[in-house]
Amino acid sequence: MKSREQEYKEIFVAEALEYFDALNRHISTLEKEPEDEQVLAEIFRLLHNLKANAKAIGYLHISDVSHKLETAFSLIREKELRFSDEVVTVLFNGIDLLGELINHIDEADYGEPDPVLLRNLDIIVDNLSGRAIELAKVQKYHTAKSLSLSETIYIQIKKLDQLLNLVGELIIDRDRILSISRELDNDELKSVSAHLYRITEELQYSVMDARLVGIGSLFNKFPRIVRDIAAAEGKEVNLLLSGLDIQIDRNILQVITDSLLHLVRNAITHGIEAPQERQKHNKAVAGQLVLEARNDRDNVEIRLWDDGRGIDLRKVKQAAVERQLLSAEVAADLADSEVFSFLFEPGFSTAKEVTEYSGRGVGLDVVKNAIDSIGGRIWIDSAKGRGTSFTLRLPTSIAVKGALLCEVDAIFYAIPLIHTEQVVALDVDELHQVGDLLVANLSGETVTVVYLHELLNAPEEDMRLGDKTRLKGQVQNIVIVSYNNRKLGLIVDSLYRQQDIVVKPLSKPLDKIDLYGGVTLLGTGKVCLVLDVPAVTRYFVSRK
Repeated sequence: MKSREQEYKEIFVAEALEYFDALNRHISTLEKEPEDEQVLAEIFRLLHNLKANAKAIGYLHISDVSHKLETAFSLIREKELRFSDEVVTVLFNGIDLLGELINHIDEADYGEPDPVLLRNLDIIVDNLSGRAIELAKVQKYHTAKSLSLSETIYIQIKKLDQLLNLVGELIIDRDRILSISRELDNDELKSVSAHLYRITEELQYSVMDARLVGIGSLFNKFPRIVRDIAAAEGKEVNLLLSGLDIQIDRNILQVITDSLLHLVRNAITHGIEAPQERQKHNKAVAGQLVLEARNDRDNVEIRLWDDGRGIDLRKVKQAAVERQLLSAEVAADLADSEVFSFLFEPGFSTAKEVTEYSGRGVGLDVVKNAIDSIGGRIWIDSAKGRGTSFTLRLPTSIAVKGALLCEVDAIFYAIPLIHTEQVVALDVDELHQVGDLLVANLSGETVTVVYLHELLNAPEEDMRLGDKTRLKGQVQNIVIVSYNNRKLGLIVDSLYRQQDIVVKPLSKPLDKIDLYGGVTLLGTGKVCLVLDVPAVTRYFVSRK
């Protein structure tokens, strides 16, 4: 596996060679049309970017030559240097030298840049190329080297998306072929199908790997953002970034960008106190904000933590009662996790003042919807006076997902693993009827339990979700799922296995059924519906 430094170097070389080719093209145009301001501006931009990138990655020779050329073209733009024949020759030689340095970037013993050419560049930069000092002749670099192409290319994201979709289709057919080979019990077919399995698996991971980007590309934008918001709020905030090398699918990173920005704003405006208030509570004047990423099995976990005032559960309950989301009696008995879940309700806010960054009724529901759209999870942990943390668990891929396969009434269903907490077997006597629902006590926590056979098949008017007599057998297989700080138990007829599945959207009019998040095809050729855990959870929260 390539090191992070090697990947950065390959990206730099690919960009630098593109800049080099563009510079050659533009300077040739400029030689014919020396007054073209647009071409001059483009050359200046390319040299400025090349200088900055080379300096950032440690290639100081390239940075130095780029800086001299940038200065020369700046003088030409400002009409302080005439684009004469001798100046053109030196600039062409300077750009050729850049190409040489870029192409020999891996050769430690390549040597120093030509001192004669550097002297000529200095003469031009110092605007001394008059009669007093003669420009020396230098070697023509472009005649001494052969043409070469970069080993790194750039691909449009939509092309990678299409490629991943095709890999998804291939995985479905692969599983079908494996199933057929077992049914026919043909040794040659088994051997070919096993080889096909390995090849498609490598292809899947290769395509997914091509879509990965370092999460630092997003995290590194936040120091300036945090500084600006803190200044606007009159607060002092120290930001600590961690896990910048963690890799994540580029499309997933794109989806969560606005969500993460919203959470950072909330942490500064609602969480971290003003300096005077922090001093009263014996806290450091500057608030601490930590943004970290780490790998969690097959997922990526992002955590945002602040050491601010924390969430006042009393105020959240009061706001929920005022919005008639629940009664005061019910609110008094709610567990903390249930209270936190109200923060994700549309328009929910406890802010009393409208500032540039908060109090406009745009709440965490926007964040939750974005995380839901990619099959991720988000939950809150907070302690009053000590701070708040938001944890986002994100899948590594949108197209291919891990799922738990189960069967209900001879129909196969898939439950996404990212929402699956555990699988338990409970005796019917351990289930209790409360109102029109079943509940169970799991490790001291009361969890609503749903008989999927009844939910998915019984007409609405005949549905009896709290009737234990409708259950089949004495022992029930229950899949515990969680969403929005709430847990739910799903009773299934039988459990099969974990499997990577390719989720396809349902066609009209089935796409209007909230309980299903899509469909996939199993190796046996049977259709498997994917349960939408967030939709199922929301349905039972509304019933409660």
